[in-house]
Amino acid sequence: MDTDIRAHARYVPHSPQKVRLVVDLIRGKDVNEALTLLRFTPNAAALPVSKVLYSAAANAEENFGFSRDDLYVHNIFADEAPTRKWRRFGARGRFKPWLRRSSHITVILRERE
Repeated sequence: MDTDIRAHARYVPHSPQKVRLVVDLIRGKDVNEALTLLRFTPNAAALPVSKVLYSAAANAEENFGFSRDDLYVHNIFADEAPTRKWRRFGARGRFKPWLRRSSHITVILRERE
């Protein structure tokens, strides 16, 4: 049976669309390789994704006794979180809504056989 090691980051203030661009880069890669890749990725969403990945690796080492070298990113996804609706007032008394989107990031690691 495969043990799934999970970590979540909730209410991350980046839109899920932009987080998914970063998440797609590291799916299926080894943890060390993925962390290195995220360190040099220029997207702003790379920082919260790397924090969640680092947390999942720490959970695996601390709670399950796995080595970080044997782990890989089995699954990783970014779901939509609540959207804050802000308002701006436009010309002629019109109303311009601003949607401040946020996301939930989930990482699932597994050990390579």
